[in-house]
Amino acid sequence: MIQDIEPHVFHNEYRPEAKANENSFVLCFDGKKILAKKEERGLVFPTKSMLLEDTPLVYAFAVDETEYFLDLSGKVIDIEGFEYLDLMEARRGCSNVDGMILFTGTHLHQWYMESKFCGSCATPTVHSDYERAMKCPNCGKNIYPRLMPAVIVGVTNGDKLLVTQYRAGKFYALIAGFAEIGETLEQTVAREVFEETGVHVKNIRYYKSQPWGIVKDLLVGFYCDLDGDDTIRVDHNELHSAEWRDRKDIVLQPDNFSLTNEMLTMFKEGKI
Repeated sequence: MIQDIEPHVFHNEYRPEAKANENSFVLCFDGKKILAKKEERGLVFPTKSMLLEDTPLVYAFAVDETEYFLDLSGKVIDIEGFEYLDLMEARRGCSNVDGMILFTGTHLHQWYMESKFCGSCATPTVHSDYERAMKCPNCGKNIYPRLMPAVIVGVTNGDKLLVTQYRAGKFYALIAGFAEIGETLEQTVAREVFEETGVHVKNIRYYKSQPWGIVKDLLVGFYCDLDGDDTIRVDHNELHSAEWRDRKDIVLQPDNFSLTNEMLTMFKEGKI
């Protein structure tokens, strides 16, 4: 999965003392596109020396000893040899390390762009001196990076798995959805499966979690078993299709980034 970057280590703690030097890598965004170039060794990002001298930068994270900063200017820039790549396109064929940089960088950049003003009193915010938070100097409210819990669900029916295709998706997937206020994750599993397919489930069990920063999610994977009638009633507002598939007939996704693909693989290989 995307977070499996061993032997490299991802350092996400905020370091207010970190300052970019001329060779520091900078993540520059234009909406959901990132400024980079693809080489055989992977994605290459611009350095501070390539940007305007007064470009506002903030420390993002580090991979091993390599630090990454965010360009908070909001400006689209032109650097020879680099181009703004669509995030989903950029992730294809890149390493898990590059994927973590893309997804987590996107998550943080969107949060900074969305947290310029206090949501309670509309005062311009300032960065906290000691933690990754934007603070309102008027009412004192702290704004932290948003994490949205969502479930990924593998529903089993003997040697069959409930697979789906989203309305806008090209690949096979699993039931998924966000936790609602007042719900446990297990209740989210049962609700989402029933809402999208009309199927009831039992024996809900945790599998694994995954950060998915490109949409601010923390994905939580569960397997569960069919409870009763296996008739599928597809919610076409959410899904293009849903069906029971034998292990041998499950079609995997084209890369190993996602928790969804790992869960599909585990079932296909008879490990679940």
